Amino acid sequence: MAVIRHTEQEVLLLARLMRAEAEGEGKEGMLMVGNVCVNRVLCDCLDFKKLRSLTDMVYQSPGGFEAVQKPYFYQRARDQDIELARRVIAGQRFWPANFGLWFFEPSGSCPPTWYNQKLAGRFKAHCFYQPSPQDCPKVF
Repeated sequence: MAVIRHTEQEVLLLARLMRAEAEGEGKEGMLMVGNVCVNRVLCDCLDFKKLRSLTDMVYQSPGGFEAVQKPYFYQRARDQDIELARRVIAGQRFWPANFGLWFFEPSGSCPPTWYNQKLAGRFKAHCFYQPSPQDCPKVF
């Protein structure tokens, strides 16, 4: 059962975004990026109050994803990427992104906060940040 409403086109869109943002991090890294994406649609808080769909989330501007401005985002979704997207849409969560709304790849260590949000943890090159339960209860 899905935790957010979606269309088949949005599954493909999410699969492409997950690959474009984290293919170098392997399946686990792609799943964590997918968690952040789904959480942004779920949360209805902070920078993500007006997001109502995966399409809104993918193309959010400002505050969206750099990958949508790169040619590799526009590659066709592969079957393995589609399966990963379906897993996060179904509600599977992966630490440290399980409650995350942000991630980035620093040049060194992860700062303890990023845009006033607490570090949840690091996976390979990406640092993941999550809101407080008070600020975004729907994520938790």
